[in-house]
Amino acid sequence: MRIRPTASQPDSGVAGTPAAPARLARAALPIVAILVLGVVLGGSLWAASGAGTLGFDFLAYHQAANRVLAGQPLYDPSVQQTGGFGLFYYPPPFVLAILPLAPLDPTIATWTWVGLSLAAFLGGVALMPVAPTVRWLTILLAGLSWPFAYAFKLGQVGPLLFLLFAVGWRWLDRPLALGGSAAAGAIVKIQPGLVLAWALITRRWGAVAIGAVILGVAAAVATIVTGGLTVWSDYVAVLRNVSDPISTPHNFTPGAVAYQLGLPTGPAATIQLLSSIVAVGLLVLTAVRGSSAASYLVAVTASQLLSPVLWDHYAMLLLLPVAYLLDRRQWWAVLVPLATAVFLIGVTPAPAYPIAFWVTLVALVVVGLRDGPPAPAPEPSAAPA
Repeated sequence: MRIRPTASQPDSGVAGTPAAPARLARAALPIVAILVLGVVLGGSLWAASGAGTLGFDFLAYHQAANRVLAGQPLYDPSVQQTGGFGLFYYPPPFVLAILPLAPLDPTIATWTWVGLSLAAFLGGVALMPVAPTVRWLTILLAGLSWPFAYAFKLGQVGPLLFLLFAVGWRWLDRPLALGGSAAAGAIVKIQPGLVLAWALITRRWGAVAIGAVILGVAAAVATIVTGGLTVWSDYVAVLRNVSDPISTPHNFTPGAVAYQLGLPTGPAATIQLLSSIVAVGLLVLTAVRGSSAASYLVAVTASQLLSPVLWDHYAMLLLLPVAYLLDRRQWWAVLVPLATAVFLIGVTPAPAYPIAFWVTLVALVVVGLRDGPPAPAPEPSAAPA
């Protein structure tokens, strides 16, 4: 794939040489980014470890993997609400990725997962097809982001999804990379499978076929390893019980936030439905009329916005579209992660989260439609007679 040049250009003075303040800022940015990420993330992990809350979600994955090794059921179909400790609601194939960590002591396994997650995030940043300055700025914004720190504190899958989405973005026209990363995302959680729907709309048939094959093989292996087809009926039962987009506590979907602000269940559900319909409509519009990169990132953003449960740490994935917008000189986009920064904990209102997703989604649509779809390849000239 030939990656188009980014919008970012070196800052320069009248004479064409970089201005001194710009040179100083670019030189200092990597140092500041690493320091902020290390201090904030390290402090968050240290505090969580001391309080005994580190890896709250990862330990659920770890326990699920150990249940599989012990021949026990993967799911508890009697679960009625998401958010409790030790509950596993991920697709059955995802547990295959956790099995190598299952024999480890829970504390060692948790810290191993944290290290792998950090490597996944940094790998994703390195793969983003943006200017180097934007990559360092993304690391700085991650260090300031509460959703980012919270995802690591919980041991969540956000950093892994960040890497997979970055792989798809980097190699949009390579079927194996796009289809494989989209399928892997759907294995981790269902929602990233929306990228395969985007690939279908944009006629990336090879990516769709590869993704379908990977999903089929993963489902077959997971069925065998977890003890049979009942794992899927248990999974469906769990999803049915924990997927209330309105009344789930600490949920940040548009409908849930409206409900928390005092709107009755019916109107709140209508808001949620309208949000989902419009998000799908914008996805289709940009897939047909917008640039490839922007429409792909619309699918990435919509995959989270369409989730019936939108936890606050999901907002760490907004760093991907924010990086794209910054690379397109949309500098205001830094306000998206800063609106949920660590220094605003306890101040940021609940509506900030769905608003952040929607502002990002609309900005991607506007930029994508402005850039337009990629020009078709020129027809080969006729051979001379």
